[in-house]
Amino acid sequence: MNLDAQIQDLIDHAPQDGTTPMLVAAIAPVLKELAGRLRHLQYYVAQTLDGSWAVTLLSHEAHPDIQKQIIYAYPTLKDVSSGPYPMQDPQMIALPLPVTHILFQMAAMDTVDSVIFFEVPGNTTVGTEIQRADLQTLIQTQLRHQTTSPGVPPDIA
Repeated sequence: MNLDAQIQDLIDHAPQDGTTPMLVAAIAPVLKELAGRLRHLQYYVAQTLDGSWAVTLLSHEAHPDIQKQIIYAYPTLKDVSSGPYPMQDPQMIALPLPVTHILFQMAAMDTVDSVIFFEVPGNTTVGTEIQRADLQTLIQTQLRHQTTSPGVPPDIA
């Protein structure tokens, strides 16, 4: 599914509350721009059977008190098994998700600091990190520029 189709899918499946579909459309340029920096249209994310994404707590080597919570997104299903998650656990699965959906979901996850997208199949040592704070800043900027879209709250992200 190309990026435009992914955005339309987000809009179509958003709660039909009169605001959310309009919000998704308003921030679509941000989602598409960030997704366009990545190599794949979909990534595999490890998750539990109830749909909770697997989150990894990383500590800074020199400063163990500095920590961040990340989600890993893999280009292939095979790559997920080389990650830190116990995929042999029957309670864990990895599903492919459209890249814009991952970004949209990350924007709303208060407990996650970033997603690391592994770009090269077979290589889970180098990835592209997108920080939630950066995504939220871009969304806020985009929403401020949406003066022609009445009804979109400026503090939504």
